[in-house]
Amino acid sequence: MKKPSQFDAIVVGAGPSGNACAYTLAKAGLKVLQIERGEYPGSKNVQGAILYSDALEKIIPDFREDAPLERHIIEQRVWVLDDNSFVGTHYRSDDYNKPPYNRYTIIRAQFDKWFSSKVREAGALLICETTVNHLIMDGDQVVGVQCDREAGDVYADVVIMADGVNSTLARKAGFHGEIKDSNVALAVKEILFMPEDTIRQRFNIGEEEGVVIEMVGKITDGMMGTGFLYTNKESLTIGIGCMLSDFKGSVNRTSPYALLEKLKQHPSIAPLIQGGEMKEYAAHLIPEGGFYAVPKVYGNGWMIVGDSGGFVNAVHREGSNLAMTTGRLAAETVIAAKAAGKPMSEAVLKAYKTELDKSFVMKDLHKYRDMPEVFHKNNQFFTTYPELVSRAAHKMFTVDGVDKKTKEREIFSSFRTSRSLTGLVGDAVKLWRAFR
Repeated sequence: MKKPSQFDAIVVGAGPSGNACAYTLAKAGLKVLQIERGEYPGSKNVQGAILYSDALEKIIPDFREDAPLERHIIEQRVWVLDDNSFVGTHYRSDDYNKPPYNRYTIIRAQFDKWFSSKVREAGALLICETTVNHLIMDGDQVVGVQCDREAGDVYADVVIMADGVNSTLARKAGFHGEIKDSNVALAVKEILFMPEDTIRQRFNIGEEEGVVIEMVGKITDGMMGTGFLYTNKESLTIGIGCMLSDFKGSVNRTSPYALLEKLKQHPSIAPLIQGGEMKEYAAHLIPEGGFYAVPKVYGNGWMIVGDSGGFVNAVHREGSNLAMTTGRLAAETVIAAKAAGKPMSEAVLKAYKTELDKSFVMKDLHKYRDMPEVFHKNNQFFTTYPELVSRAAHKMFTVDGVDKKTKEREIFSSFRTSRSLTGLVGDAVKLWRAFR
């Protein structure tokens, strides 16, 4: 016998996707329970991140009034590094220095805590330090959750899972299998305390302005991955991440922490972080399987949002921003169904996937659908090419009495020797596949 619902919706998790979902539902007047296993929302997150304002504006238009924002980004740098140098591009625009600002650096612990306060102000009930052990089923319909501690069994019309990468609840219920190690990255980050004046001088920025540096190349020891450096108000966030399967199969047995230390010692990075005092260190998993690794995200009485659904943009690393968008779209699906008096059936909740497909979330994942496979199977993009590009730049910019035409021939010869003409053409096709 099915028990009566105590809530319109239960949201499991209080990260960006869970908060976006719970806030949108509660703001619409629904009775919402949010369950978080941490001591408080954000207690498990110490890392810095990039916030794209567009995603949050659609949920809380006036978020800038009191959200804990670090710096608005006015400059984006992309670097390709070999062992001793980098070749890169910068884009800096004063248009990004005019409100409303497009991107911000944030500290997730502070931001998640703030977002959760907005969820409670909207009317949702939040329970922390509580683990959801299982979904409660009535046939093939999810009707609630079974929790530890005093919460016990709680019933709702729909359960929305925002419990992170490799959602334990969805896996236990058989909605998807164990995530493959080739579809997830392990990232490590540090927050380095540094005086605000020092940050402004080193990065040539004003009081509230910020810089983002994204890096690829030999810093990942031949593995598929990226590095990053963000400016906060009085700290820097530096980190690096590679595919978990690459770490497991590393010939050099490279550890994530060793990789981060190597990045910090790089001649192009060390001067930027010199004197920084480590405040926090964190490691976390990031879904990287791309379009083909996204599981089914809806069913009878349930939906999956955020990292649990594998929603990460492979190019711009918009994890929290895609997460918030998926949370909002899931909530809007429930709100529409409630307004129409429809049950939370698979046929009704399919509207969530329809909206995802129409949004930038799935469009971007589809555009770069081949990127994970291309780069995962071709480590020359992280080893040979960074070195070749750096040597080419060094040769062209060195004044040594050799004419430019001769230098150009020598550069092309070095590329052809390292990869062969067939290899170069093949790699160009692979890059076209990845970014087409």
